[in-house]
Amino acid sequence: MKTLQDHATDRKVETLAKLYLESSPAEICDETISELCDWLMGEFQQLPLNLCFSDYSHYDSAEEVFADIEQDRLWVSTEAYDTSIGSSPFYGGVLSALHDYDHYRSHSDWTMEGEIAAYRATANRAPSLAIQKILYSQIVLRAATHIYLGHTPKPKVVFP
Repeated sequence: MKTLQDHATDRKVETLAKLYLESSPAEICDETISELCDWLMGEFQQLPLNLCFSDYSHYDSAEEVFADIEQDRLWVSTEAYDTSIGSSPFYGGVLSALHDYDHYRSHSDWTMEGEIAAYRATANRAPSLAIQKILYSQIVLRAATHIYLGHTPKPKVVFP
C-alpha cells in the first residue's frame, strides 16, 4: 500500500517529467556552451577514477556504481554520449561520470530524492546559474522522465 509520501513523490515525478517532455529544447548561447565544456573538462581532470567508456557495460543499481568507485573505476555507458550539452558527445559522458561520482559522494540512490541530492552536489560546484539550469535539466528533469516513462527519454536541455 502506498503512503501519502509515495503519492507525493509520484506526483512530483510526474510534474517534473511533464516539464521535460512538454518543453521545447532550450537555446543555449555559444558562450554558455563554452563555459559548460570548460567546467566539465576541469571537473573531469579532478575525478579520482579510471573512467572506462563502453558500448555495452552499464549499471543496474547505485550499489554497483559505488562498488566500482571504491575500486577506483567507473564505467560510462555510451547512452550518455549525447550532444545536447556540447558539440562533442564526450561531454555527455563526462557529465554522466561526474553525476555518478556525486551519487557516491552524497550517498544517494537512484530515487527522485537521490537524483536531487546528486544534482545539488554537482550544482554547488557549477560556475554560474546558467550551468546550474542545464544541470537541472540533464539530471533532475531527465531522471524524473526516466522514472516516469520507465526508459531513458530523448536527450535535450529544457528551461521550463
